[in-house]
Amino acid sequence: MKILVPVKRVVDPNVRVRVSATGSIDTNGLKMSLNPFDECAVEKALQLKEAGHATHVTVLTCGQANCQDVLRTALAMGADDAVLIDTGEDTATLDSLAVARLLHAYLSAHEGYGLVLCGKQAIDDDTGGVAAMLAGLLDWPQALDASAIDADTNGWRVTCGDDAGTATWRLEGAAVVSADLRLAEPRRVTLPSIVKAKQKPLRTIDASIFNVDLAPRTRLVGLSDPPARQAGIKVADTAALIEAIAAQRVFEQTGVAA
Repeated sequence: MKILVPVKRVVDPNVRVRVSATGSIDTNGLKMSLNPFDECAVEKALQLKEAGHATHVTVLTCGQANCQDVLRTALAMGADDAVLIDTGEDTATLDSLAVARLLHAYLSAHEGYGLVLCGKQAIDDDTGGVAAMLAGLLDWPQALDASAIDADTNGWRVTCGDDAGTATWRLEGAAVVSADLRLAEPRRVTLPSIVKAKQKPLRTIDASIFNVDLAPRTRLVGLSDPPARQAGIKVADTAALIEAIAAQRVFEQTGVAA
């Protein structure tokens, strides 16, 4: 059984970005890296392989040639091979549905995958829609925001969490799972592993061979920096604190009876 891990190239999470005067983020000169959620997914896929639940781990990304750096990072972590689906000029407008369609086309042409394990979201757009859309296209069971996953009889046992609590699901057969940061702690990439990664296969596929409609279904209408944080106030005691909170009419705005 093989595992496919879709990954994305994003601005490094330690880099502070600013919106330019044109209303966009210029990534030229900024450090790019593997999306942190995808990095956790790669680590868990490798752990499942090391535990004997899988025989092969493939990492895949959609974009242009400059995305090969994150694929090399995943290969250095221990992935067996990598695939770049070159989307050419369409790269700038790829949305979640377009990526899901490309992944669906790839999986339809390559058999043997029993699990698609990806990050729950990318830190650049925070959409988090690829996993659910791909599961729908494949008609596979899905589990989102996974904090734990283990192989089960003919399937997977996945623990997912959200603001309401946690739930454990049993997915039968091949499945799509999206990883939370709690799923696994990524291993450190060493210099010898980076050297070995250069010898591993990295294949480039032209997106046009899949004959997939990449026209975006979403449109960015505005992008701006968050408002500057205003200075707080000091209160003398608990009574003053309650009075200050009441003045903000917090309970009325949230629909909760005071």
